[in-house]
Amino acid sequence: MLDAEGAMSEANLPRPTDSELAILRVLWSRGASTVREVHEALQDGSGYTTILKLMQIMTEKGLVVRDESQRAHVYTTRLPQEKTQRQLVTDLVDRAFGGSPAQLAMQALSTKKTSPEELAELRRLLDSLEKEVEP
Repeated sequence: MLDAEGAMSEANLPRPTDSELAILRVLWSRGASTVREVHEALQDGSGYTTILKLMQIMTEKGLVVRDESQRAHVYTTRLPQEKTQRQLVTDLVDRAFGGSPAQLAMQALSTKKTSPEELAELRRLLDSLEKEVEP
């Protein structure tokens, strides 16, 4: 669904592919960047023209915004990293875990070692969620 400016609404943005996520990670960490800067940062063996084509597709999909005011076009992400991650997690929870975030969390925590700092952060989150549920 298009908004008043003819762009896709955030809720209807397509999920990025793995290659597109790699580009988004570069843009999130570096900020606004040209295709050449993204290509150099990726260092994954992809050719410049491949990265260019992917970023053009990402612009069409609404994942990135292109500033054409300079000779070298500059790209920025449409959404902040947290919003994109939240969309991906919501999709994963729905598709793979029957809508259960707890099942996702248990699987995620059982697959890799979690640092004490991460566990403490999770405990704080769980405590705050429990307070929201209490009458």
